[in-house]
Amino acid sequence: MDMEPESWTPPFDTLVEMGIALPAPEELTDAQLSAKLWEVIEALAFLGAYVEHTDHLSDRELYRQLWHEELRAASLFLPNDPDSAWHIDFVGSGSEEDVILYLTYYANEEERQDWAEDWWDGPLPNPEPPPFDRDRHLPQPHRGEDLPPQ
Repeated sequence: MDMEPESWTPPFDTLVEMGIALPAPEELTDAQLSAKLWEVIEALAFLGAYVEHTDHLSDRELYRQLWHEELRAASLFLPNDPDSAWHIDFVGSGSEEDVILYLTYYANEEERQDWAEDWWDGPLPNPEPPPFDRDRHLPQPHRGEDLPPQ
C-alpha cells in the first residue's frame, strides 16, 4: 500500500511536519539561505532522499529549485530501509538541457564518448569544471552492506 503513489507525500510537507521552517528563497539573505539549504539537505538525507549533481547551481539557485519544484513533488520515503534511497538528480530529467549540463560538468571522457557514439548528433559541449563545489560534501546513501552488523 505504501508503494502506491496515492500514499506518497511531498517532501515539503514532511519537512514542515518535522519542524523545519521553509521560507521562500527571496525572504532569505545569502547567509541565511546557505544555512537553510544545508538544513534541508541533511533533513532529506535523514528521510532517505539525496540530492545529486548540484555543482552547476549556486546555493540560491539550488534552494529555489528545491523550494519551488523538487520539494513539492510527491515522494516515497522509506527511512527505515537502508537499501532504499530517493534521488533528487538536478541533471536527471532526460531533457536536452539536463543532458548538456551533465556532459558539460559531470561526465568523464568515457561517458562523453559513449554519448557521442550512441545518442548525440553534432559536437558535444565542451567540458568545464563546475562553478561550485558542493557535491563531494553531500550526504550519500548507506547501503545495507555498508552498515555495521547488528
